[in-house]
Amino acid sequence: VKSKKIKKMGKHSMKKAKQQDPKLQALAKRKKEMKVFKLPSDMSVKIKIRITSHFTVKFRSKHNFIDMTSEILHPPHLIRGITHLDKSLFTKQIKVPALILENQSKMNGIMPHIKKKLLKMANLKAIREYEGSKRSVLFNPCIVTSWNDLPTTQLESKGVNSDAFIEDFELELTYDNWRADELLKFILPEDKEGLSSFSRVGHIIHLNLKEHLLPYKKVIAEILLDKMSGIRTVVNKSQTIDNVYRNFSMELLIGDAEYEVTTKENGIEFAFDFSKVYWNPRLSSEHDRIVKILNKGDVLYDVFAGVGPFAIPAGKKGVEVYTNDLNPDSYKWLRLNAIKNKVQDKIQTFNKDGREFILNDVKSNFLEKLKNPQFNGVMHFVMNLPAMAVEFLDVFHGFLSSESQFPFTKLPVVHVYCFAKGTGNKDEIALNLVNHHLGMPLPKNSLIQINFVRNVAPNKDMMRVDFYLTPEILFAKSDSNEPPLKKNGHN
Repeated sequence: VKSKKIKKMGKHSMKKAKQQDPKLQALAKRKKEMKVFKLPSDMSVKIKIRITSHFTVKFRSKHNFIDMTSEILHPPHLIRGITHLDKSLFTKQIKVPALILENQSKMNGIMPHIKKKLLKMANLKAIREYEGSKRSVLFNPCIVTSWNDLPTTQLESKGVNSDAFIEDFELELTYDNWRADELLKFILPEDKEGLSSFSRVGHIIHLNLKEHLLPYKKVIAEILLDKMSGIRTVVNKSQTIDNVYRNFSMELLIGDAEYEVTTKENGIEFAFDFSKVYWNPRLSSEHDRIVKILNKGDVLYDVFAGVGPFAIPAGKKGVEVYTNDLNPDSYKWLRLNAIKNKVQDKIQTFNKDGREFILNDVKSNFLEKLKNPQFNGVMHFVMNLPAMAVEFLDVFHGFLSSESQFPFTKLPVVHVYCFAKGTGNKDEIALNLVNHHLGMPLPKNSLIQINFVRNVAPNKDMMRVDFYLTPEILFAKSDSNEPPLKKNGHN
């Protein structure tokens, strides 16, 4: 009883200490940011990586098991610069420190004392059979170089002495003993940035290789296909997104030309053809942020809906949803995802230009809700097409100018995404884009917030501007001298 009580008090004291010590708090926060990503089922090792967003893998510079500063554990030098995978090139003979134990019985007593010093590599058993009933215990040569580097007192108390220690146990390392990131680190050019991250969508790995890595695209793809569990296809983005449907051209590097995938984002399953629609797993956290703002009874007008990353979870929350996408393939998968997630009765789908959707399909519903004193929700416009969404904002300038002005209490909200380019203040750049395309400065108290979403390229950030649609905006009189291009939203 005393023992249990002491343990309980110890845990309580530790918890209290963590709450008071800022260093411990910071450490706890860092641990929460880390997740464990499993390699193929036939590999016992795990990689620690940082998940930047759902299914986006970012290699860490520090590894969980292998000290890659020690040259003895590096892959062979001759793999540097190879452009196609030849597994025979990775075979290497090394010598490591080891204990030779007479039998298995001695293992149990010493394991707690030596566990942290064992050699841990992918597909490598640090404890193995040796000459009949004997056991060899292999140590990490970066940690152990002599008998004195081991807990000698504890070992000797268990009947293991220095006679059992050898410094040069011969060991063969092969391609299977290194992880994908370790191999690529020693294949790709040493003086340039390597492959730091990639996206995984279902069975597809999506790369966006920089120009200096293109000569190595085949070997990169071969290694990722071989090392990553469940992957059947590796593609590389071959050009920027510049077509009307916002999907990108891609090159099949290796594997099956099968692009229909099923993936989960924030607990919801989506299906789509990755080659025909736009899907970015790096935006999963952003999708979740918007959905968390919505409440049952609200209305969501999703102007550029894609396959439904905002619309489907909103529908599951009981939000009334009106969605639109110009891409017929996005529209098709949006409807299928609504059925798949049993929210088809809560979502109305449209397949047309965003401006036409707002003017012809949203306006009447919007006006009805705005005038209805029984409507207690909030209307939200989500415009996630950062390359051009701001060009559609002028539709709200004088949106209700043909109506007699009437009072309303719950102001509708616009969440518009844009790219802020340049070296200046990105918040100011984003706000200027909104003001310019809206055709007027945002009225006082209209701006809610400006949010950084992610860095897209050097001096190019994706931003979100949230603002209220106030009476000054909605009932503004149109300027007849305004340039026609601006009125059409294509300047």
